[in-house]
Amino acid sequence: MIWGATFVVVKDALSHATPLAFLAVRFTLAGILLFLFMYQGRMSAAALGRGFLLGIFLFGGYLFQTTGLQYTTPSKSAFITGFAVILVPFLQTMHGFRLRAAMLAGAVLGLSGIYLLVMPRGLAAVNRGDMLTLFGACAFAVHIVLVGAYTRRHSFRQLVSIQILAVGLLALAAGPLGLPFRLHWTVGLVAAIAVTALLATGLAFSVQNWAQQFTPPAHTALIFALEPVFAAATSRIVLGERLGGRLFLGSALILAGMIISEIWGGSAPSPVEG
Repeated sequence: MIWGATFVVVKDALSHATPLAFLAVRFTLAGILLFLFMYQGRMSAAALGRGFLLGIFLFGGYLFQTTGLQYTTPSKSAFITGFAVILVPFLQTMHGFRLRAAMLAGAVLGLSGIYLLVMPRGLAAVNRGDMLTLFGACAFAVHIVLVGAYTRRHSFRQLVSIQILAVGLLALAAGPLGLPFRLHWTVGLVAAIAVTALLATGLAFSVQNWAQQFTPPAHTALIFALEPVFAAATSRIVLGERLGGRLFLGSALILAGMIISEIWGGSAPSPVEG
């Protein structure tokens, strides 16, 4: 619910800051707070390395998603981001899990929905914000799978602290590479940073990393299927965004693909025998 609602918050914040600058402040602030209030014990080199790897994929996901939000709507961004939950079972096959027919059916529905969202008038009309968001969805899918694997081996307190701070540091380091870095401090921007740093970053990612110690990635993905629903509702209430027929149908196909893939595809894919 928090992540879905904050699509609108971030969309507004991008009128006062470039994506890279917004991410740098948001995640650096959240990372420092997590180290102060969550970090416990001595961190091993393995935990440090895996936490930083999580941060790389998380940075990629948010950089593509936040940049894409400059050119697309909050509801479309959320539904395209939600496509990550369909990618999760496919990524798990790399770890020896069997891909089931329902997962393939869910992927076909999801891809059909993506087509309706981003290619309404043919390939030439593709919104670059939609495509950037799709790249971000791929990075988020890898992040979900890796969190599920790493939180069973290391303290979630250590992993969440290092990965969030890593995103902030990567955003700061990317500034000299020529990517736009601008902040125009306003009351709205300060409020957006506070909400996203405390709730959508510090709280939400702490909950995810804690919960994935006990919840398979497929269960996590099914729960994340609700994120675009909350985003669309918030965008409709706050911005008055109208969900036209094609957008509504495309979003419905993606959501149906998520649910079919996870419910009928099995909550935990069976390992391949032999």
